[in-house]
Amino acid sequence: MKKLLIAGGGHADLPLIRAAKGLGYWVITSGNRAQDLGHRESDAYIPCDYSDPEAVLALAREEQVEALCACCNDFSALSCAYAAAALGLPGHDTPETSAIIHHKDRWRLFAEAQGIPSPRAIGCSDLAEVAAACAQLRFPLIVKPVDLTGGKGILRTDDRAATLAAAQAALTLSKAKRVVIEEFIEGSRHGFTALLRAGRVVFHFSDNEHYHHSPYLVSAASCPTSVPPPAIDQLVAYSEQIANALTLVDGIFHVQFILTPAGAPVIIEICRRAPGDLYIELVRHATGAPYAEWIVRAAAGLGIEAARPLAVTRSLTRHCLMAPHTGIFEGFDFDPEVAAQIIDQLIWGEPGERVENIDTHKFGIVFVAHRDAAQMLEQAPRLQSLLAARVRVV
Repeated sequence: MKKLLIAGGGHADLPLIRAAKGLGYWVITSGNRAQDLGHRESDAYIPCDYSDPEAVLALAREEQVEALCACCNDFSALSCAYAAAALGLPGHDTPETSAIIHHKDRWRLFAEAQGIPSPRAIGCSDLAEVAAACAQLRFPLIVKPVDLTGGKGILRTDDRAATLAAAQAALTLSKAKRVVIEEFIEGSRHGFTALLRAGRVVFHFSDNEHYHHSPYLVSAASCPTSVPPPAIDQLVAYSEQIANALTLVDGIFHVQFILTPAGAPVIIEICRRAPGDLYIELVRHATGAPYAEWIVRAAAGLGIEAARPLAVTRSLTRHCLMAPHTGIFEGFDFDPEVAAQIIDQLIWGEPGERVENIDTHKFGIVFVAHRDAAQMLEQAPRLQSLLAARVRVV
């Protein structure tokens, strides 16, 4: 049986693992956390730091895998690109292209050169460069580590002193020890995910993003999106422009963007791996697209001839169950009406576990089906209270 390595194995990777097994692969998962849920469903778990490209290459070579698939993490995408290039495996961009896509400072430079709307930004490696950037950019600013995902280490700042402090913290968090300082953009936030085939978008889907505590850590996504069709068309055009400029291989192309009050999309992040927290299941539930299978097929070089446009046919929210404050998790208090709207769920939280970081601690993920788009717009922003986690203060 052919082997496929998924460089990861968290809860978000479960659809990828299942899809790979459905395609007939012996699936190996990796990562540093043996307790991750994905390892329970893979054929083998082999510990490996997927943020280390050499470690991923060594594992892939030792196991003689025929295919590689990134997990829902940028480090994994970078490592898979490196290992695939060394082993001559299909389905991945070159390491250089992957670095442009997944490092925020390099992406900003590329976007500017291509004329693609993205926040005005400057990459920095030390505080002297940050101070110089403050003099060139307009406040408020956003400070980000160039290589972290999921909103980690991101802060908005309104003056030079706050920017320097935020940059110092972000430089400490960054594996590459680089940050990007960018101008803050007003507007609503959304996701846009697509399948590229021969440089063209053959499937796409967009959402509305929702937030729990941190304004930079997405806790829910809903559809149909409120983004108008002309803005979606523009994102399709930008995606194809990027695909052709970088000669991107077939596969997923995911974008986070801000829709300005004028109705223009401004791209703030892009990646070439599956989004986290079962987002690909939101796509499947909303459109019927076998999105996980398409992603794995592309990564394995099997081709995605079946990928095609599919419309959103129902109003849905993918919602992460999170704590209102720190303490000891005791259970849930679900509104009965909304609980009856849950069509799928993955819950792993256990009563008695301690919550120390409300920005990132999750108890599970649910998919809520709304009667229509109007009910979705009303319910989605309130799901943290309608599907509440009960946490005892200690």
